[in-house]
Amino acid sequence: MIKKLDWRIWLAFILVAASAGSYIVHYLIFRDAHHIFIYMIGDIAFLFISVLVVTLFIERVLAQREKRALINKLNMVIGIFFSEIGLKLMQQFNAFVSKSGDLRYRLEIKPGWTGKDFLAAAEAARRFPYEIRVDLPALVELQTYLSEKRDFLVRLLENPNLLEHERFTNLLWAVFHLAEELSFRGDRIEHLPDADYAHLGGDLKRAYSQIAGEWMLYTWHLKRSYPFLFSLAARVNPFLPNPTAIID
Repeated sequence: MIKKLDWRIWLAFILVAASAGSYIVHYLIFRDAHHIFIYMIGDIAFLFISVLVVTLFIERVLAQREKRALINKLNMVIGIFFSEIGLKLMQQFNAFVSKSGDLRYRLEIKPGWTGKDFLAAAEAARRFPYEIRVDLPALVELQTYLSEKRDFLVRLLENPNLLEHERFTNLLWAVFHLAEELSFRGDRIEHLPDADYAHLGGDLKRAYSQIAGEWMLYTWHLKRSYPFLFSLAARVNPFLPNPTAIID
């Protein structure tokens, strides 16, 4: 930091000295201080407008460009999440949702979908009236799976860039909280009181609704920016009756 500051100070001195030298040469040649001060004051007056343009417009454009680059990086992280754990989780969650067929019908991605369709699907995923039924074998399987993926979730949560994506951060916390709840119950997971299963059902609902909604928005991003990736995502969409990467 000190080296950068020293470099800038030296540059400022050099530029100021060059400007002063130019004015001195001008005066020595033309002997007209009046002319020098007329243009100097005009240049200083225009300087304020230049600062205004740089501060309000150019800086904003650069900030927006930087934000778009950050969002693209975050979408890469979101893609890794779905590839590593998200798609499998949504398939497992289906075992706990009554009338899951109604949800699947709303979230079956069609090739002709527009941005409006993806937004409507994401909203439908968040507002769907999830009726959770506890399936003990599926719950034990989910407990084991989330335990295996704990380190992966922790690494994602440690990414400081995720602070710029509040929605996905909330999703990760919902999944991590569910993993913690299941982990602390250990071997007692199949012998819990009904009130405890109801509590876990609320955690399942929170995690599932956020993952499903984010999946719709992520596939919309793929369709706009990476059509070849969208093609695969649409084929393995867990809300299809028989998702498969194989093209018939």
